[in-house]
Amino acid sequence: MSQQAGYSPSFKRPAEILRMRRKRARSEGVSSGGRDSISSPSEGASISAVRPFSPGPLFGQGRSGQGVKRRNPFASIENTFSSPAKKKVFIYTDDDANSSDSVKPDCSAGAEGEKSTTRTLPFSERLLQAEELSKGVPSKKPTSLSEDDSLFEEDEDLFQEERTSILKSPQAGAVTSIAPPVCLEYPADWSLKTRLLFTSPLPFSWAEQPRATEEAQGLTQHCRGQYTTIPQSIQDPRSSAELRCGFQQCLQFWQHPSLSWLSLFPRIGAERSFTGKNVPWAQDMALQQSLMSEWSLSLSSLYSLLKARLCSYFYVCSYQFTALFRASGLAGNSSITALLTPTTRGLREAMKADGIEFTLPLLEEKRKSKEQGSTGHSQETDREEKETQCEASDKEDYDDEDDDGGFSWLTEMGVQDKIKKPDNISIKLHKERTSVCLDHKPESVVCVSGTHTFTLINFLINCKSLVAGSGSQAGLPPTLLAPTAFRGATLHSLKARSVNVKTQVRAGYQDVCSLEVTGPIMPHSLHALTRLLRPAQRGGFSTALYTHEPTAVLNTHTATREKAEQAVELDGCGLHPGTIQQLQQPSTLGKSSLRQLHLNNYSYTWKS
Repeated sequence: MSQQAGYSPSFKRPAEILRMRRKRARSEGVSSGGRDSISSPSEGASISAVRPFSPGPLFGQGRSGQGVKRRNPFASIENTFSSPAKKKVFIYTDDDANSSDSVKPDCSAGAEGEKSTTRTLPFSERLLQAEELSKGVPSKKPTSLSEDDSLFEEDEDLFQEERTSILKSPQAGAVTSIAPPVCLEYPADWSLKTRLLFTSPLPFSWAEQPRATEEAQGLTQHCRGQYTTIPQSIQDPRSSAELRCGFQQCLQFWQHPSLSWLSLFPRIGAERSFTGKNVPWAQDMALQQSLMSEWSLSLSSLYSLLKARLCSYFYVCSYQFTALFRASGLAGNSSITALLTPTTRGLREAMKADGIEFTLPLLEEKRKSKEQGSTGHSQETDREEKETQCEASDKEDYDDEDDDGGFSWLTEMGVQDKIKKPDNISIKLHKERTSVCLDHKPESVVCVSGTHTFTLINFLINCKSLVAGSGSQAGLPPTLLAPTAFRGATLHSLKARSVNVKTQVRAGYQDVCSLEVTGPIMPHSLHALTRLLRPAQRGGFSTALYTHEPTAVLNTHTATREKAEQAVELDGCGLHPGTIQQLQQPSTLGKSSLRQLHLNNYSYTWKS
């Protein structure tokens, strides 16, 4: 290296520098009788309180005649200074078990029956102990620097022994019982998905090119509502016939109407996908009536199956709103429920005119939250609210007077011809401006329950505005989607495609396998797919969920009670028992929907 260009002869290797420092430390220890010479006044006051690279006693605080072993500066802070005196700060003790600071951890992964009566030291006490240790508490086992000792020698063996002894001690019960919760299920998502993207380090080759017998077996199992038991651990998913048949079964759904040259989902804001397509019913009234009559029979058949609990739920997707009908026992409801979103003031008025009673769940939830927040108000605040209500009632009375000709004072002043009076329509819109502001917003979601859902079915069949009168979707009935067969339905299959790509990770590349599923993905399909991927990908995958945004508000909480009755009759609806159990839980997502779903070590985490 001395012959290379730009090489300095005075440059010393790191090993030589370390050897010189080690030699200097030994010579200073022999001459002064210990490491106290480091903190002598002759060396300067700034060196007397120098701390090494890692937490531990100061250089000048050691015992005389003995060297202080330096810790590895590249080790973590927890592993660097492993003195038992310092570890007392973090060890749980049983001396104060009956104090007010007792902790009782509750973890779903561990034993639920175990109760811990341990406590942690307060932060102030831990800080005082740490300061005392840093000021002058020497190590219990000081070691001298020998000739063969390295400057950066690690003490991992000592740390591992201490850690093992702590975990085996009875005082460490609270430490060993604390673990992250294991979530074996994720909340039910009632919104419709347009695309799912699964990614995993393991390949999805088992989902490609099914054999004819496997595809036929999957279709048969779907039509008959039969499910095969999937092993919890699959060594070779590609050779598992049960897994491949189950995957084909998960992709099936039923739809009406069915037009092979048109994609009938989504319908809201999908005018561009219908533009330029052949629509022979647009100008043919007889064909439109035929389509509507067949659609009415299919909708009536679906409601009959729903009432008999042979169909768990179904969707009605029109060009302006989406309706979700759920059987009794689902989402924490004890009766049949229906959600419509988004709605307009005209649609709500038409439903009222037909005698359909409904609620606005999001507005009621907002009102209840305001009432709960106002319970702690003073009497003065209550008096102000009463005055506000009186003023509102007076304003309504004043508006009523205006409707009845409250502009008579203009005639008395003689200026009735100079001022233009507002018409009755403008006055009515002004009074109902709050209801008009809800149109096409998530807060406009409508909930219908009980026997009024049957009236809603008749309303949808006879509603003329249900079908677009103009545009690319003119004359086309709404799309019906259901997990089970019904009259006039056509069996469709979701599209699945697996791709293996390489992504750059730091300095190299990593193989990432992906599985893409597209189509109208309903809640039962999502749960069935994750149930299969769980053992196939060995408990680890990530999912990106693309939601049809107008349907995200269908996750609104509408449960009549905390826990719905276990509907045993739903076992005949053709869904997996695990899927039924998930859909029976009350909705917890609110106006949002699942965006990301991760499975790590057979435990779910999600983002909404």
